[in-house]
Amino acid sequence: MLENNEQNEKEKVPTNELQTTEVLHKKDIGNLEAVNEIEASVAKDAENDAEKSVELPKVDYSSFTLDQLVGALEKLLKNNPIHSIKNELEAIKSNFNKKFGALLAAKKAAFLEAGGNSIDFQFSSPVKQHYNRLLSDFKKQRDAYYKNLEQQLNENLEKRLTIIDQLKQLIKEADTKTMYKSFKELQDKWKTIGPVPRTTYNDTWKIYHHHVERFYDLLHLSNDFRDLDFKHNLEEKLKIITIAEQLAEATDVNKAFKELQNLHKAWKEDLGPVPKEQREEVWQRFSTATKKIHDRRHDYFREMRSKYDEIIEKKLTIVSVIDAYDTSKNLTHKNWQKSIKEIEVLRQEFFDAGKLPYAKSEELWQKFKAVTKKFNSAKNKFYKQEKSVQQENLKKKIAMIEIAESLKDSEDWKMATEAMKQVQSDWKKIGHVPRKFSDEIWKRFKAACNHYFDRYHNQQNTINKEQQEVVEAKKAFLDEFRNEEKPTRETILKAIESWNALGRLPRNMRHLEGKFNKEIEKLLVDISIDKKEVAMLKFTGVVDAYLADGDTQKLDSEQLFVRKRIDEIGKEIQQLENNLGFFSNAKVDNPLVKNVHKQIDEFKSELAIWKTKLDYLKKLEY
Repeated sequence: MLENNEQNEKEKVPTNELQTTEVLHKKDIGNLEAVNEIEASVAKDAENDAEKSVELPKVDYSSFTLDQLVGALEKLLKNNPIHSIKNELEAIKSNFNKKFGALLAAKKAAFLEAGGNSIDFQFSSPVKQHYNRLLSDFKKQRDAYYKNLEQQLNENLEKRLTIIDQLKQLIKEADTKTMYKSFKELQDKWKTIGPVPRTTYNDTWKIYHHHVERFYDLLHLSNDFRDLDFKHNLEEKLKIITIAEQLAEATDVNKAFKELQNLHKAWKEDLGPVPKEQREEVWQRFSTATKKIHDRRHDYFREMRSKYDEIIEKKLTIVSVIDAYDTSKNLTHKNWQKSIKEIEVLRQEFFDAGKLPYAKSEELWQKFKAVTKKFNSAKNKFYKQEKSVQQENLKKKIAMIEIAESLKDSEDWKMATEAMKQVQSDWKKIGHVPRKFSDEIWKRFKAACNHYFDRYHNQQNTINKEQQEVVEAKKAFLDEFRNEEKPTRETILKAIESWNALGRLPRNMRHLEGKFNKEIEKLLVDISIDKKEVAMLKFTGVVDAYLADGDTQKLDSEQLFVRKRIDEIGKEIQQLENNLGFFSNAKVDNPLVKNVHKQIDEFKSELAIWKTKLDYLKKLEY
């Protein structure tokens, strides 16, 4: 009876042993495609299980020095499984290559600038040698790991094939007393075997599952055991189907697809067949839910692909804008800062436009990198030149500081004040200096200027107080002088001398001088006094005040004015004498002739006074 059953089962075995009963029941081609895609993903995950490890924390290596990067690489190799460090290793390699490339370029540029030949350039770096040794160690460890992994996967495959052969033999011998126990032992062994090569996963499982079904179909003599297994498997598979049908309605299709892979893996790895009359129905429900998730996922990616074109168009537009960005008019740091902000906005718009799959994004990313590199090259060229200009500016500002510091304790207030104001004006015209020196030199310059002007203002406040005292004294003197009764020649001359002795009036109070002179002129009408003497008293009082103040500029100006006045009066006299030539036939007592002679005498008298003033100025030592 058993032999006939075995023969019947043999006749039912598909000519291609890799087919399973479930595959034969998949009449719906769409369901079949969906299941095949899920099973391919499950096979991939099964092999990847051998490499799973704890995810390492992300580190930003962009600020690391070359030595720090090598130290991080050494620590990474020492403390982590070799198959778990790929991403971190790539991040370290990328940053190391970028920084070492910049260092190498700088060394080569310096070599060529010093007159070296490009072909003769060599650069040896201990940190690079250490880095290369670590990479070599990594490659050896990685190769050894994957060689061992491949060997392990193949050994697992051999174990699974052995179990399949043992299962075939168990079916062939069909010993009803021991076959079920032996079958369970084989099942337990199968579950303990680790992953196999991805390319063999599905075929191996299909062959195994086919013979499991053969075994259950032959196990009609042990119905209790078989029915119990069938019942358990059916219950568990119905649970899986319920979960799959719920996933088919889930919002996150990618998460649902990932969960569905786990369900397929449990269906295949953890559960056996169900009663024959329910196999197709159960499988159809599961494959229908699978297809629904599969279709929703494909619809999602189809929609995403339609959005990809829109994203690509946006990103290409941004690339074109950056490529066409004109930096030719950027002549100042302010211009470039504005441009940098504008490009940063465009960069952010590029990233915000959306994500693309690698196949679609790589070419676009390279274009984006090229146009941003073009902008950065122009920016770097400007700042390289700016750095040279800033060094020159630094030298100029240090020279300004030295001038300010040399003047800060000067007592020559007029000269020092004008010089300080000029230095401050020149400072403002000088451009930027390197940032690391900016605060330091500004503090030095500001300290020197503040020191001087604090002293100057204190001195000015003192002068103002003294000047106010002069004003009050002269006001009081003027009031007293106006009330003078019957002034004499001596009292007038003494009043002039006293007035001058009180000091020099500030510019805004010079009108008091005019009031005093008017009072003097009114008194001179009735008193016989030499105008020259009065004029000289007034003049010497003013000049002596200039001399006491050390105001050489005003003394020089006064001398120029006196010389100019002498020339003007001389020309007036010459013109009047020429005019007399027109009256050669006129009588001496002619009123017109008499008037001209009078004017000439007055001018000569005034000329004598101005010449006396000039002689007085010439005798002064200043």
